Amino acid sequence: MSWFITFEGPEGAGKTTQCALLAARLREAGYSLLVTREPGGTPLGETIREWLLAGEALRPETEALLFTAARAEHVWDRIRPALERGTIVLCDRYVDSTLAYQGAGRGLDEGWLRELHRIATGDLWPDLTILLDVPVEVGLARRRAAAATITRLDQEELAFHRRVRAWYHAAAQRDPQRWRVVDATLAPEVVADVVWATVTEVMKRGRRSP
Repeated sequence: MSWFITFEGPEGAGKTTQCALLAARLREAGYSLLVTREPGGTPLGETIREWLLAGEALRPETEALLFTAARAEHVWDRIRPALERGTIVLCDRYVDSTLAYQGAGRGLDEGWLRELHRIATGDLWPDLTILLDVPVEVGLARRRAAAATITRLDQEELAFHRRVRAWYHAAAQRDPQRWRVVDATLAPEVVADVVWATVTEVMKRGRRSP
């Protein structure tokens, strides 16, 4: 059973936590999994991740191209081969993050970003995207309270993060077949139950065609 499932959302929404909790439940149910993240997932991707999240300020175009370069390696080296083997792929962020952050957040043309994605990945899109939604102020406060490593993107002004969140909401409304919105202000265990119920319900649609 091959499915490509991604987690998206503002900073501090709990994407990494919920991805790991879903992975544990799917493994217990006997599924073969690839759990990965963006930027990252390959040696090159992890190197680019360090630069993008901790490095100096970049031009928006450069930032988008670096994210896309990491994604190209990730898709062709890891994600596509896993899907072809019949593996479920769980990914902590994917192309929607680029559309939200570099598109809505930075003001780059969304059509250009989508064309980059088409070229870099062969236009591979998720079967299901779970939007973990949390108000911007709540998410950023969580990041600070957890003493997490504060990234360059975390430090952007509130208006930037609000544009990102607004893009996610608009995307979910445009494509309700792919997107599911989950209230991430709830306790992590409650969110995990909602995510599990959502995934099992959606997977009843049948086997994904590679």
